[in-house]
Amino acid sequence: MLPRDSLLEGCPEPAPLAALIDLAEQALRTWEPVWSGFLAADLLELAQRRLGDLAELQLDAWGGWPQAERQRLLLRRRELASAEAPGQGPLPPLGGLLVSGNFLFDPADPNDMRAGLEAAGLRPADLGDLWLRGDRGAQAVITVEASARCAGLAALVRTVPVELQPVPLDQLQWPASRTPRLLTTVEASLRLDAVASAKPGSSDHSSQPMTRKRGSSVAGSMRTRSIAPG
Repeated sequence: MLPRDSLLEGCPEPAPLAALIDLAEQALRTWEPVWSGFLAADLLELAQRRLGDLAELQLDAWGGWPQAERQRLLLRRRELASAEAPGQGPLPPLGGLLVSGNFLFDPADPNDMRAGLEAAGLRPADLGDLWLRGDRGAQAVITVEASARCAGLAALVRTVPVELQPVPLDQLQWPASRTPRLLTTVEASLRLDAVASAKPGSSDHSSQPMTRKRGSSVAGSMRTRSIAPG
């Protein structure tokens, strides 16, 4: 149905993109919207670039919050999207997950958390963005399909036993956005008459001819620049 060979030509990741082409063909054939699992940012960009220009297909993506890196892709016929009123599209099938444990003596990073969740039975496509909660564990966005499998499930992250608790998406405490802060610096240039007055035996009066000859003194300048938070 779709020009699969041309869509995959020169593709650096043919297998994942081929799976998305299968979903696109399913959506076109059945006239039913289809959601992918969570996609990494580079695969999502590739899919939008390769499939986004197809005349019959509409693509939308959402990962639970505006800064999401991992997102699910919605594939559907363009006619269906055009017929919908604003804000009336299919709801993203997303949920939240609390990962609770004591990491005070064995700290874990997000990769450790993902590895522990995958060892407990979750697939990479089930897991969206994940962020730490200090030494108490982590929170994550997951698929609704995975929520049912997580209820009451125990897992091990590094050496720490953790408890998994699915929650509605709006109960998550989203990570703080990293916004640049403004740092103002002042660069004051030296006035020529100040330099002259610093010399032994010099006075402001004796420096005036040189000041007039060279033009007015240089005023201090102020610049504002953005510093990324550490």
